[in-house]
Order: sequence, then structure tokens, then C-alpha cells
Amino acid sequence: MDRRTFIGTLTGSLLVAPLAAEAQQAGRVWRIGVLIPASADANPQYRDAFVQGLRERGLIDGKNIALEWRFADGKYERLPALAQELVRLKVDVIVANSTPGVRAALQASTSIPIVMAVVGDPVAMGFAASLSRPGGTVTGSSITASDVGAKQLELLHTLSPKWSHIALLTNSANPFHVQILKETESAAARMGINLLHLEARDPGQIETAFDKIVDEHAQAVIIAPDPTFRQQERQLVGLAARNRLPSMFATRELVEAGGLISYGTNYVEHFHRAAYYVDRILKGAKPADLPIELPTTYELIINLKTAKALGLTIPQSLLLRADEVIQ
Repeated sequence: MDRRTFIGTLTGSLLVAPLAAEAQQAGRVWRIGVLIPASADANPQYRDAFVQGLRERGLIDGKNIALEWRFADGKYERLPALAQELVRLKVDVIVANSTPGVRAALQASTSIPIVMAVVGDPVAMGFAASLSRPGGTVTGSSITASDVGAKQLELLHTLSPKWSHIALLTNSANPFHVQILKETESAAARMGINLLHLEARDPGQIETAFDKIVDEHAQAVIIAPDPTFRQQERQLVGLAARNRLPSMFATRELVEAGGLISYGTNYVEHFHRAAYYVDRILKGAKPADLPIELPTTYELIINLKTAKALGLTIPQSLLLRADEVIQ
């Protein structure tokens, strides 16, 4: 082979190699693990939003991606084993819902990229070094605010300034609730409100907690954001209605189900946005370099029908602030 022929062959090889690699990459089926603390039939709109976000980016289950769903059915103790299952499947990325979900995924693997969906403060929880540069294997979106409980308390005070005894229900298995409790207690002290704190991890404990709330004559209850509580929305809304107890939630779904009021970010948008992070990671981006996104808006939803059933008159100032009023 003469020198000219060699150079031509080498050049051709260099041109063909990237094309071949690109074709091979294009034909790859990526495996995506999804770790959900709730059950498969709880809040399907969240999962639909994630799948739709993937489709918008050309990622279609059964075509170029394979979605591996794992549900803990509201039992956080099952999350570590489910996360380990995903690791054994050698998934390319794990999408984890909630603070307990991300913690389980991170404990199962320190090398697989993890995308957060609806998670508390990731820096305070030790998942990331900072919001702008996470620095590890975890990125995604955060519902941020541990002070959401304080803002919910302020909204209840606006609804009825006479209320001085309000309950807060948290899940002792959710580490993010430690922050929520601290912020809410601080706000209650500033506002001169007696805060009754109760914990529950399952339906039986929820029932017991509400019995205590009624016995202590609390005038309203705040339900901290939690996958287990979202799964038990019928029970929570039913107990609040049965005991004629005004209820404050973090998600609109529980107000649509009959709760009184909610203040928080839109979880559907968080799941939809998780698809963006998955797409970026599959294209070669490192989680360490992808900034964690915070919600830009919080929704205030009021169920006027529930207010009337409770004999409450919602102040006009609060109605004007609401993003949606359910008649």
C-alpha cells in the first residue's frame, strides 16, 4: 500500500468510525429505573406527565427506552430493596420520587445517575453540594421550601385569625419533615399559635392521629407533603370531613378530592421536568454539572364547596389570591 492509499484509507476509516458509533448509539435501548414510594394506582397523572415528557424528547418506552417501574405501596422500608433491584438490572439512570426515594437510590448506587422528582431540600438532605453545581450523581428538581409549612400556617391564619390551636401531621419516616416541623414551629411561635404536632406512617396511625387532633380540640390541620399521605388521600379527606376539621394540604389533588385548601408547587410539572434531565443524561451530560431546578410558582387552591360544608366564609382577600377556586 503506497502512502497516498494509506492516507485515503485512514481518512475514510476516521469518517466511518463516528458514523458507525452514532448508528450503534441510535439503536441502543436505554434502561430507565423509576422508584416510586406510593402504589401503582396512586396519582397516575404524575407518571403520565413523566412518560409524556419522555415522548416529547423522542424517548419511547418499548422502542428506544425500557421503563422499569418499582412501587413501594407507601411502605418506605421497601425502598432500599427496590432500589437494589434496579441496580441489578443495570439501569442507565434512576428517577426517584420523594426524599426517601432518592436516599434509597443513592444508598443502592453511588455511580448510577439519579434524577429527583418532587424532593425536599437536596442540599440539606446531603444529596448535592449545591443547587447550581450538585457535584455528585444526583440532580433534578426540588420542591425546596421547608418553610412551606410556615406559609400554610399564615394562610390558615388569614382564613381565620381566631384560630390559635392548629395541628401538623408529619411522617416520621420522611427525613424532610424534620425541616418542615422546625420551620412551622418557628412560624407558630411568631404568630402566637399553639402547634400540635403528630406523626403517622400508615393508615392506622393516621386514624389515631386524627383522634388525638379532635381530643385536643385543634381548629385546623396541616398535612405535610408526603407520598404516603398522597396515597391515603381518601382517608385524610374523609377524616377531615367527618370531624368537620379544616384541612391544609401541599398538593391540589387532595383539595380536588374534598380537602379545604392547598398551597404548594405543581407535582405534575416536576415529573414532566424529570424527563428533561433523563434526556440530558442519556445524551452524555453529567448530573454533577446539571443545576437543580426550583419551582418558580406555588399554587393556592381553595375548595369553596368544602368551605360551605364546614360553615366557613373564605375572606375575599384569600379568594383573590387563589389560583383556582373549586365550586
